[in-house]
Amino acid sequence: MPQLSVTLGQTHLTVPSGTPLADLLPAKPQSPAILGVLVNQRLRSLRSTLTISATLEPVLADSSMGHKIYRKTLCFLLELAGQTFPEQKLRIGPSLGNAYLFFDESGTLTPERLAQLKAQMQALVERDLPIEPVRLPYAEACRLFLPTSESGKLIVQKNQPEVPCVECDGFWALEHFPLAPSTKAVAVFDLQPHPDGLLLVFPEKRLPLALAPVPSKPLLVQTAREYKTLVDILGIPSVPELNEIVAKPKEASHFVQVTETLQEKKLSRLADQLAGLSSTLKLVLVAGPSSSGKTTFTKKLAVHLQAVGFKPRLLGLDDYFLDREHTPKDAEGNYDFEALEALDIPLLNEHLVALLAGKSVETPIFDFKTGSRKPQGRPLTLGPRDLLIMEGIHGLNDALTPLVPRERKFKIYISPLTALVIDPHNRISTTDNRLIRRMVRDFQFRGYSALHTLRQWPSVRRGEDKNIFPFQESADASFNSALDYELAVLKEVAVPLLKTVPPTEPEYTEAYYLLSLLDNFIPMTDLPVPSFSILREFVGRSGFKY
Repeated sequence: MPQLSVTLGQTHLTVPSGTPLADLLPAKPQSPAILGVLVNQRLRSLRSTLTISATLEPVLADSSMGHKIYRKTLCFLLELAGQTFPEQKLRIGPSLGNAYLFFDESGTLTPERLAQLKAQMQALVERDLPIEPVRLPYAEACRLFLPTSESGKLIVQKNQPEVPCVECDGFWALEHFPLAPSTKAVAVFDLQPHPDGLLLVFPEKRLPLALAPVPSKPLLVQTAREYKTLVDILGIPSVPELNEIVAKPKEASHFVQVTETLQEKKLSRLADQLAGLSSTLKLVLVAGPSSSGKTTFTKKLAVHLQAVGFKPRLLGLDDYFLDREHTPKDAEGNYDFEALEALDIPLLNEHLVALLAGKSVETPIFDFKTGSRKPQGRPLTLGPRDLLIMEGIHGLNDALTPLVPRERKFKIYISPLTALVIDPHNRISTTDNRLIRRMVRDFQFRGYSALHTLRQWPSVRRGEDKNIFPFQESADASFNSALDYELAVLKEVAVPLLKTVPPTEPEYTEAYYLLSLLDNFIPMTDLPVPSFSILREFVGRSGFKY
């Protein structure tokens, strides 16, 4: 049997090929638990075997990848428990902080059934059942999964000779992500009732052995509920159904048109809502996390506002940056341009109060090359039908506009809340969608590599957690910028970019995961995408000027 070299921290070993990965890691129980292992930066199940000389790194439950393993294993556990109640149909929805909302598709989820599901999951945990990764030959996988199921369709569409699966207690599923080694590894969870179905509650990343209360997010739930309704209208709830459409160019083009039209209708309704407030409203604030499509959304909203009688005036928050020497710094000593304190809040509010009173102001122009304002600004006066629109990460934070009365401003939260799922228990996260958008845009318009974008992403996420997400429920309205077909279009650019990330880099773990996610999609040309689509902000050839 071939001998393989293994490096684990400061330890160097020589072991036979086929050695279980779990045997190479510390056997003593530890907290936080080891849920997976990186093999040359590729995430693997602890129940996998070693087939190549490698550097190994344990994946702990309180790490980003470890927390993802925990969440996805819990979803698998719920699916496994649900086999006892085949008439109960659940479909995964949005993340609500430390819980996933599952929609009750069959309308049969009673309190008694919820208690039975929870008891069944707990029983599976107590049995400590192994969750085995297995690679099946294509023909065997086709026999195992119903051809009409999401999994059966996906196997045929991907058309690969080996099909990654997982098996537990005689139940089989496709392996979309490495899972924990056994059911007992995800013992901390809860099932709670929800008006739309149930909440699958999991521990927070920083406290992997405890459950926190699930935050109330009515605006997010309402947005997800609206988008689910649109998905039901389109009749494309999952990736395999989308692939069937994409494989037929004429149908794909029509699907793009319908999807875009539904988004335009939402914009039109939002403009009508703002028109109903025209007697008092003078300021619209738009905010959302990175790569939500804020810039294009703002431009499209301005068009719809003109259609209902407003004269939109865009006011750039970036022009209110303090001069570089007055910009605050972060813990590492770098300029923190995302801090609220990096903006000249007193000047901004002085201008807003004056504008709302009908006075003229000279708004600043910030020169990013010199790190200071230009000597001369832009004159601005608001007429009777003029409406200011400001877009920026702090738009939902009332500390940005403390002197503007609440009734005179309207706050909009925008994010691509992806409702398309791989199957009823495997979601496509909003964060993954945004990262792929950002990677494509960074390459197309800034010349950045995928590695550069992946390296910056943790810092971007920290800024969002601090400056955006705490305020999202204070918005007056939300807008879902996701388009069901977009990952099929983004795939054509994203896959070659992701393949440039070397396996020696820590970011390769995320790159490989995103490649695996995009592998589920049949690629689609961007030709049917309208020039004024939000997606054009990322793939290029937009009808808007940026």
